[in-house]
Amino acid sequence: MGAPRARPYGPAAANGAPYPVVALRVLASYRATMDACGLTVPASAVRRATARMMGRQAAPVPPRRSFPRPTGAGLVMRLRMAAGQAPEDFTASADRLRHAWGAHAVHVRPTKPGRLELRLVGWDVLADVRPTQWRLASGPLRLPLALREDGEWHVRDFRTVPHELILGATQSGKSVYLRNLLCGLARQRVVLVGIDCKWGVELAPFAPRLSALADNSDRANELLDALLEEMEARFRLIGLGGGAGPDAVLTSDVWGLPEAVRPVPVVIVVDEVAELFLAASKDDEKRRDAMVTKLIRLAQLGRAAGIYLEVCGQRFGSEVGKGATMLRAQLTGRVCHRVNDESSANMALADISPEAALAATSIPAERPGVAVVGDSSGGWSRVRSPHLTLDEAAAVCRDTSALVPELPRLDSFRPVVTVESAGPSSSASAVPTSRPVTE
Repeated sequence: MGAPRARPYGPAAANGAPYPVVALRVLASYRATMDACGLTVPASAVRRATARMMGRQAAPVPPRRSFPRPTGAGLVMRLRMAAGQAPEDFTASADRLRHAWGAHAVHVRPTKPGRLELRLVGWDVLADVRPTQWRLASGPLRLPLALREDGEWHVRDFRTVPHELILGATQSGKSVYLRNLLCGLARQRVVLVGIDCKWGVELAPFAPRLSALADNSDRANELLDALLEEMEARFRLIGLGGGAGPDAVLTSDVWGLPEAVRPVPVVIVVDEVAELFLAASKDDEKRRDAMVTKLIRLAQLGRAAGIYLEVCGQRFGSEVGKGATMLRAQLTGRVCHRVNDESSANMALADISPEAALAATSIPAERPGVAVVGDSSGGWSRVRSPHLTLDEAAAVCRDTSALVPELPRLDSFRPVVTVESAGPSSSASAVPTSRPVTE
């Protein structure tokens, strides 16, 4: 979809007052509100002298602001802080600003030294996700997947964060997040590879759009070998491309190659990672350690070759084997839904921020779909994916099956798709609905 459409400020603010009313309220009360919240500074010496000459008292000066702009969930202002002020001063006063302006929430985000962004949210966006009105447009390997609590979208950008770990208990909303991801990628020129050792039941509905699917550990081991061969071939191509002639542009990854010879990106989705690495014997342990090593190699080197990992599961810990910590270090994107134990939340988020891990453990069971998203920069936020049913997601994959790229090394792993009888036609442009998440 295109840019966000102008909409009312939201039912939680001033009984659904539209944006112009709320903007006028903010503008009219801005100076008084900032003064009451202790966010003003004394007037300059020149202003004080001028006021004395006119027989007046110089009023405290609030931070300079931009004109309030509408967003999909409220409005936003940019502020220039006065000397001596810090973003923490505004964060501490966020609750008072929320009550003064009748907003559901006020979020403060520093943008550059001396400047910050004040974002007013009109309603509980994590309880009422409204993607059909203001869903962002996606781009190559860049997908808006979940709505953050500040009203902005969490965008999954594979070229910025190439690998991701997604954790969540049963009925936590993990599957819905994954459906949004797969449907977004299905519409793009991307090779989708699935590894699902629960006999393929989780990823089988998306088989028409998958270039490869492994449904047991032995098959997954062979598929990882084929992917390593593909990665090595791409590195040879990168090396040849950098030395093709005196005018050749040197590059260290596939994105620097000419588009005519650039390989198609590959996204590997590993569902229920614990099932993949279950070991009941010494032989199973050897195979598990070998597969972990292969995944680590793909994670360490895959970004330059255009190969990306999405590792999903109910938990992620010692069952992965000796390489668990090393593999986790490569999965710099983290999404943690409600989990069954604190150790899983810590495994996902504690190395990013202890506060993020604590927030993940406090997700209520009656709010499925809510997750904590973080990355290696230390930033994190609460998000919720828009609801997408399995039937809708499977229909998108059926309708985009013609977009499956050719990759000869994976031909033997291509899933067999049963042709269904003719029925009501589905649309590849199906979008998530605003119904509550139930999976």
